[in-house]
Amino acid sequence: MAATILIADDDAVQRRLVENMVQKCGYEVLVVESGDAAIALLTAPDAQAIDAVVLDLVMPGLDGLGVLTKMRDAGLTIPVIVQTAHGGIDNVVSAMRAGAQDFVVKPVGFERLQVSLRNALNTQALKGELQRIKHSREGRLTFADVITRSEIMAGVLRIAQKAAASSIPVLVEGESGVGKELFARAIHGSSERKAKPFVAVNCGAIPDNLVESILFGHEKGAFTGATERHMGKFVEASGGTLFLDEVGELPLAAQVKLLRALQEGMVEAVGGRKPVRVDVRIISATNRKLLDLVKNGAFREDLFYRLHVLPLTIPPLRQRREDIPHLLRHFLARFSAEENRTISGISGEAMAHLAQLDWPGNIRQLENAVYRAVVMSESDQLGLADFPQAAAHAVPDALLHSEPLIVAPSTAPAMVSGNEIPIAPLASAGSLAMLTSTGEVRPLEEMESEIIRFAISHYRGQMSEVARRLKIGRSTLYRKLDEAAANDPAEGGAQDAN
Repeated sequence: MAATILIADDDAVQRRLVENMVQKCGYEVLVVESGDAAIALLTAPDAQAIDAVVLDLVMPGLDGLGVLTKMRDAGLTIPVIVQTAHGGIDNVVSAMRAGAQDFVVKPVGFERLQVSLRNALNTQALKGELQRIKHSREGRLTFADVITRSEIMAGVLRIAQKAAASSIPVLVEGESGVGKELFARAIHGSSERKAKPFVAVNCGAIPDNLVESILFGHEKGAFTGATERHMGKFVEASGGTLFLDEVGELPLAAQVKLLRALQEGMVEAVGGRKPVRVDVRIISATNRKLLDLVKNGAFREDLFYRLHVLPLTIPPLRQRREDIPHLLRHFLARFSAEENRTISGISGEAMAHLAQLDWPGNIRQLENAVYRAVVMSESDQLGLADFPQAAAHAVPDALLHSEPLIVAPSTAPAMVSGNEIPIAPLASAGSLAMLTSTGEVRPLEEMESEIIRFAISHYRGQMSEVARRLKIGRSTLYRKLDEAAANDPAEGGAQDAN
């Protein structure tokens, strides 16, 4: 999903001009006619996420300066670009003092507005990344630090927020790199235990003979090499949260002692003479199916049910592609700052291709791809060539500029699923055949598939624009792509193999 820009202007002509320019920049647009409507939209309890505001200073009722004041009072940090027909220095000073990030004079040109929006979004992304890093170091991450606009993630966040309000054990499930520890830290940072320690343990990285010592501690002289007393992670996390990452890797002997600690709320150090009471909230995580491990005898069933009280499954990145542009913007801002590079953004072509990839390493792989691109790029904008993995899947440019043709059932390319979104599966112009070769009206579903493929080709893979022009939601668009791919005989069993 592209960034969403709110336009507030009482002048219908100017409003429409700016709306067209913002859409041409590739952003989603919301439009209101007054300052009061803008504030109502920004402060609504179920307010849609807005990334930047283009605000007219002179409006009847609540003017632009009033909107800026109310945004500041409400604690909103959304970047604002103000515009007015009067470009006096007093207006500039007043707007900037009120919190505006940039100032443009009507009628603003396309390039000027494009640069202003890009700078505003990049600056906001950098601020968000710096805040996220600070919160992570201080142990104060919350759900506001989770970067997502995905509908499927909204349900995950609701469950996690409810979990944060109690001390219920949570098992975070998901593929490697989806952000399981981030969610664990957000649950802790949003709970009553946030002032207490958050202790993370990677169970898969501990040698089998040291698991008990590290988790439960040991006394001096308990075994060879134990020259000092060690209190253990349970005691270290007492009052706070203990995060057991890759809990499925624990050896069976340690699982027995872990189960006892969870049941009794007490731990006994190796070589210790009496147990110590601890108050610990347990959040565990795994990228494997624990139930399969239970069936295979590699994980205790009783421990499984102790940990699996509230399961929280984080979907892989390929199932929430609308998050990719926002993640890219945040990673680019952070790495550009860290590497002292002045990179303005990512090209639309590269963004479209990156949104197509499956990213088996999920967010971690995407983050590393951006890091490499920032370091290796020789331009002030990242292009497709800076992402070798995306370039390897590029569609030949000839397909993007082929001659008009009549779209017929016999010549239509096979439909691909939403997990393999094409840039240009059809020619960039054409017409739709309404009848079959036998003179019968073609099925509606078949024609709908061709319309969708044509729209994707026409708008060069910009899925937000495709969905907007077809007047359907992005999730609906991806669903129709998947359904069409599953029903496409040209694909045969290839889709089933996926």
